[in-house]
Amino acid sequence: MVGVVDIIGLLLILFVNSAVAALATRFFRVRLNTRWGSAAYVVLLIPVVLLALTMVFSGVFGLGPNLGSAVAVLGVTIVVPMSLGVTFDYVWMPSPEEVDLPEQRDRGRVRRN
Repeated sequence: MVGVVDIIGLLLILFVNSAVAALATRFFRVRLNTRWGSAAYVVLLIPVVLLALTMVFSGVFGLGPNLGSAVAVLGVTIVVPMSLGVTFDYVWMPSPEEVDLPEQRDRGRVRRN
């Protein structure tokens, strides 16, 4: 039987992995100039980061219940948070092109030629 502490641990893993997926997606969308480049990085790199986080949380800290199989662990702790994080960034956050950034100031530096 799954205890309350195991459920809270699993929810913590899901929350942290979703937040990391959303932040990493935003980082790649802002930094990369191409649409396909950011999509490729999201598909290839974020699952590796989420897998490492899952291993740290469940292995080192012992959070989360025994889900029974590796496929269930990958589905629940990597696929679901990744889809939530990417959806959060693409649907709720504005596109990087739509955000107006302030102009950078020279801050009084003297340039010598």
